[in-house]
Amino acid sequence: MDRSAVILAGGSSEEFGEDTGLVKLNNKPLLTYVVNAVEGFVDEIIIVTNSKKRADAYAKIVSPNIKFIWGDYESALAAAIAGFEMVQGEYCALLAFNAPFISHDILSLLFECSVGKSAIIPRTPDNEVEALVAVYNRDAALDAAKKAFANNETDVAALVSCLLGVRYLSTLVVEQFDPDLRSFFTVNTQFDLKKAVVMLKPKEHKTKNKR
Repeated sequence: MDRSAVILAGGSSEEFGEDTGLVKLNNKPLLTYVVNAVEGFVDEIIIVTNSKKRADAYAKIVSPNIKFIWGDYESALAAAIAGFEMVQGEYCALLAFNAPFISHDILSLLFECSVGKSAIIPRTPDNEVEALVAVYNRDAALDAAKKAFANNETDVAALVSCLLGVRYLSTLVVEQFDPDLRSFFTVNTQFDLKKAVVMLKPKEHKTKNKR
């Protein structure tokens, strides 16, 4: 087994008043967009969440071969560690459950560029990393995440600073495959959800009137 995916599913939101992963975007739960994005690229998918009740609810909307782990994780970094400990693939995509527009092309590129590296991580010209649309070497990422956690870090991005041998993928390159950087868009609010509905609509191409 070479490739795995860990999806961090935080769960409920005061903004939506329900489980974020189950919030419908065009009549389809947000979580299923992310699952569908990786199903063709990996040998296993593990969803990490914070309760068995939530895992059971998610299991009803995804394919039966997807694995779940749950626990009282105090941070996203702690959940990521649990995911890295469970996966069997040498390389692992780490993704957020509320990112419905993750590009197949970007995932393919990330996996292809990850070989021989501790991670392949998109980075903006301002040096901001997109740690939750990235592919990691499982063993290297697990060690780095544990070091960051021991330093009382809680954000997944903190593990990046503990990694050696990282390959950064400029978002300028990502734009060639994903012009609007939609892969990094996450739905956290009602406004985000409304924006996502608009983003799903095909773009209209303007044509010049012929005389």
